[in-house]
Amino acid sequence: MKMKLNSIGILLAASIAMLGVACNSTGEKAENNNRKDPVKEEWIQLFNGKDLGGWVTKIQGQELGSDTAGLCFVEDGQLKVHYTDSFNGKFGHFYYNEKFSHYRLRATYKFAKGQAPGGAAWAYRNNGLMLHCQDPATIGLDQNFPISIEYQLLGSEGDEQRFTANLCTPGTNVVIDDTMRTSHCIKSTSKSYDGLQWATAEALVLGDSLIQHIMDGEVVMEYTKPTIDGGAVQGHLPEMKVDGTPLTEGFIAIQAESHSTYFKTIELLNLCGCMDKKAMNYKEYFVKANNKLCKYE
Repeated sequence: MKMKLNSIGILLAASIAMLGVACNSTGEKAENNNRKDPVKEEWIQLFNGKDLGGWVTKIQGQELGSDTAGLCFVEDGQLKVHYTDSFNGKFGHFYYNEKFSHYRLRATYKFAKGQAPGGAAWAYRNNGLMLHCQDPATIGLDQNFPISIEYQLLGSEGDEQRFTANLCTPGTNVVIDDTMRTSHCIKSTSKSYDGLQWATAEALVLGDSLIQHIMDGEVVMEYTKPTIDGGAVQGHLPEMKVDGTPLTEGFIAIQAESHSTYFKTIELLNLCGCMDKKAMNYKEYFVKANNKLCKYE
């Protein structure tokens, strides 16, 4: 499965199937009024390096927006999910407040030295980028994980080999090599990264047609056709888990599950937008069209 990333080839192939299909309104954030430079990539800084603007908290057992333990904050220009007390079994997630369907996501992260008391062994140097998440407003009060696809972030220690960029599937299933996979977590072909070093994880997400996990320019995990299905989610509202429903878009979240994790950058390149070459905000790299966003003056 390990291969060199060829973004241009992937995106051109995807665009053939997706031209003319409308995308969600958040594509507007990728607009650029510079007609002369349709190739320039306009990355959205989901984390602005200053505050938690654009992010909303959902901690298990607490109402949306509540973070009584102050788990998520900004310090030294980093977004920190940091435990100053014991874990107490409360999973948390921090959501960017817009949803996307076709995009590239890039995050630079590292783990703190210690795990919070009470955290499970599997959660040691463990976090995740949750893709195609359900709307945080629909998360049950005591729900442990959002229905989503997890790009799992793991950090090794010493001579330990602990691969990152794995796939976990809370309330979902995916197709790999034409086979529906129902295992909760599936290992990538990534190399091992020490948890205390900065590492950059990247994902290419094209609706439900293709999702890739990328490390150091190499595709280390690839799958298609994510659907709502399977287990590993508890406390959810029954109406939110309709098995067999395709996951074509959703919110992005990061986890809090007992090991403090720091993010230097979290950024997104929206691949959905105006695909009319006559428009001022046309971009060559868009693969899904929403020409309602086109600007001509």
